[in-house]
Amino acid sequence: MKKMKINILIPLILITIGGCAVGTDYNRPQLDIPKEFVNDDSLMISDSLSLSIADTSWWSLFQDTVLTDLIHTAVKENTNILVASSRVEQYMALYGVAKSDMYPQIFGKATTQYGQFSSVNTGTDKNPTRAIFNIGISADWEIDIWGKIKRSKESASAELLASEEARKGIILMIASQVASAYIDLLSLKKQLEIANSTVESRDYSIFLFKLRLARGDISELELTQLESEFWVAKSKIPFIEKKISQLETAISILLGRNPGKIKTTNVLDNLTMPEIPTGIPSKLLERRPDIKQAEQKLISANAKIGVVKSMYYPSISLSGVLGLASNDLITILDPQSRIWNIGGSITAPIFTGGKVSNQVKVAESVKKELLLTYIQTIRNAFKETEDAFSDRYYTHEQLAMEKNIVESLLKYKELADLRYREGVTSYLEVLDAERSLFSAQLQYADTQASLLKSVVNIYKALAGSWLEKLSKESLKK
Repeated sequence: MKKMKINILIPLILITIGGCAVGTDYNRPQLDIPKEFVNDDSLMISDSLSLSIADTSWWSLFQDTVLTDLIHTAVKENTNILVASSRVEQYMALYGVAKSDMYPQIFGKATTQYGQFSSVNTGTDKNPTRAIFNIGISADWEIDIWGKIKRSKESASAELLASEEARKGIILMIASQVASAYIDLLSLKKQLEIANSTVESRDYSIFLFKLRLARGDISELELTQLESEFWVAKSKIPFIEKKISQLETAISILLGRNPGKIKTTNVLDNLTMPEIPTGIPSKLLERRPDIKQAEQKLISANAKIGVVKSMYYPSISLSGVLGLASNDLITILDPQSRIWNIGGSITAPIFTGGKVSNQVKVAESVKKELLLTYIQTIRNAFKETEDAFSDRYYTHEQLAMEKNIVESLLKYKELADLRYREGVTSYLEVLDAERSLFSAQLQYADTQASLLKSVVNIYKALAGSWLEKLSKESLKK
């Protein structure tokens, strides 16, 4: 009776101490995190509203329904997002595999054998030819005394979370790419409108100049000067149309579609400039998917060190069999045919030629690499955020100056026209004014787009709860 109690207590003790785990638990490394952004300016809103605005579905702030529809379509149908979702499913299954090792593995088995089997200790010197039939179940269970399975599960869980953050990172990238491409598309369409208007104006001027040349009022030199400027403006049209076509193709691919036209109902000047959020730098650690992914990779690497270190210690397993065995299939269900056994095994490394120690070194070096990657990811996140704020501030300044340039050149063109009609100057001055105005108008439209895209980049850099909403939406069929 006492022996039976001891036999029962042994596995219970092993199970109890199996809660211990080789290796150290993960602790987030202490990092030098900026307390505030360098590029803060008077355009930023108060801190009390910063996080709530950063969490807003920012694309809706442009007040363009087409843009909103494009982003919602992309997060559901973009191929890269669908691939990332499939990858998450793979890691979910791998996590299930790692988790299953915590439980006994039970198998059903039926075998039949026919031949001569040993008759040692059977009380006879004969070794007859006979059949043996076996039906039963077997169980194997590795006791996680050193925490190897626990660490494997921990590693698999971190890899699963990392894959989910990678998916969110792709959603973040796709949403911002769609918005930026759409803004560029509106900018190009505005530039095309400017080019067409300029060509139409110069074409009419050529018509008038030909009439005046026929009357001898002007020289052929003035006409050829005007014609050259006409063709300069005309050559911009196919160039802009090509870029529009390529951009529409790029947007179609982002939407998970074949190349096609993208219909727009708005114009660049009518897009609303969203408010600019400010973010507390430390919040980036909790919001950005790239940082979360890097940290989960680090957690996984930390757990894998424990998995490898457990190989230094003995592996303890329990096994058992319960079933029926007989040399006659007819009598296999008789009570006398019942068989069972229970046992255990210990496997301990004695000499591995440095295999385990080198595996530990590999695991530790991988963790070191991923720690440095984590640190660099955080630094890149702050750099990206600083650049986005800087881009927003200086592009806003640039746009204001370019607006003044356009207004000045409009005045210059009016005065040049007046001076030419009064015979004070040649038409070359008018052409110079028109050429400068045309170039400035195209540049202004391009800078308008850059300013709007800088706001997209700020929201992208700060991330926020809007990303969680898009992530859930992407999973809806």
